[in-house]
Amino acid sequence: MTKSSFILFFFLTIACGQPAVNYSWLDKDYSTDYYRISDIPLPEGYERLEYNQNTFQEWLRQLPLKQNDAKVHLFDHTLKSNQDAHYQIIDIDVGDRDLQQCADAIIRLYAEYLYSLGKYDDISFNFTSGDKALFKDWMNGLRPIVTNNQVTWEKQAADDFSYKNFRSYLNTVFTYCGSYSLAKEMNEVNNINELQIGDVFLQGGLPGHGVIVVDIAVNLLSAEKIFMIAQSYMPAQEIHILKNPENKSMSPWYKINTFDKLYTPEWTFNWKDLKRF
Repeated sequence: MTKSSFILFFFLTIACGQPAVNYSWLDKDYSTDYYRISDIPLPEGYERLEYNQNTFQEWLRQLPLKQNDAKVHLFDHTLKSNQDAHYQIIDIDVGDRDLQQCADAIIRLYAEYLYSLGKYDDISFNFTSGDKALFKDWMNGLRPIVTNNQVTWEKQAADDFSYKNFRSYLNTVFTYCGSYSLAKEMNEVNNINELQIGDVFLQGGLPGHGVIVVDIAVNLLSAEKIFMIAQSYMPAQEIHILKNPENKSMSPWYKINTFDKLYTPEWTFNWKDLKRF
């Protein structure tokens, strides 16, 4: 896919009367060796799995990357203390508040995908209290009233399905959701060999952590899968693709079941921690 066709793809997904989304990658001149996740080189003998164009899998794979030498910044524009964990930085904003942390970044990407297709009724996440936060309620002017961990929704604003209002909804979701609530609402994937792009390794806790699978490839001879993961962290920071600390020659790709656990630069997961929207 050329850069021009990639841009057209995203314009088409927000057409047909839906509000325009000011994604940075629609008008930025990328001069890097590769500017999308799908351009990151593969190890010899592997090829990427194919997905249909409008799927979450392909949407993630087409996310843009910052320059190769870019550093990870926090929400307040300061540098993250650990600059050794990331391979590349995804070129999507982190906001200006300490909200878009690990699970929030996963929520952000999935919600952005659904919004880009106009699937407003599907944008729904659970607060830590267990109460549902539906974007269709938010865009119809309902707002949550939280009192002693009890949530009620009241009409407080005009109907608005603009992107600005969508981001306001997400900030509220980030405030009241986290790895604990996200782990409860996602579906478990019991067979690691069925790993897909968009799956999440997630440990729900206070705090917990999660990373999202943003690309997958398969060995042409053995059918062995390899995958790539991305994260935000605490404090809120730019979403970045992680290096593989246990296999630097293959980094940023990871092999399934190479070790007893999934060892990432800043967290260790069990293989059974895999979940799916």
